[in-house]
Amino acid sequence: MAKTHPFLTDIKTLRKRARQHIEQGAVTPGYKADRETMVKLLNEALATEIVCVLRYKRHFFMASGINAQSVAQEFLQHANEEQMHADQIAQRIVQLGGEPNFSPEGLLTRSHAEYVEGKDLVDMIKEDLVAERIAIDSYREMVAYAGNDDPTTRRMLEGILAMEEEHADDLVNLLEELGR
Repeated sequence: MAKTHPFLTDIKTLRKRARQHIEQGAVTPGYKADRETMVKLLNEALATEIVCVLRYKRHFFMASGINAQSVAQEFLQHANEEQMHADQIAQRIVQLGGEPNFSPEGLLTRSHAEYVEGKDLVDMIKEDLVAERIAIDSYREMVAYAGNDDPTTRRMLEGILAMEEEHADDLVNLLEELGR
């Protein structure tokens, strides 16, 4: 049986809607998520990424011992990737009409991950692994929240989630190589 209504909105309606509220940029009337909640969640994710960058950078500079060189390089790579995530998230916040919160005040309160320095190389790896596991769970929940209401944010978060899972695998492998 043929459908009686068209699959897509007619062109005249699309054009008319696009002219309404143009100051909202990419956020059209078709955006279904609660923007305020999404920006709040993304600012928490931004804080988490910044804390992770800082922790990984510390671990990069503080890594010492016989296996330190290769582990330090892994820390540096992860720090750079976390910075890339932070930049993606900040850009999406702006697209949604929000303001990315880079303020150091309250950073640890907004962050899902903790900033734990670690006593030695193995301890540093374990703390980074705990933080990655926290990020994985929180990104999974954010992906579910965004769902089909905000597919652009969902896809961005899915990409970040995949990289966080890779980071966790890398850290588990480092622990295995170090015999712990």
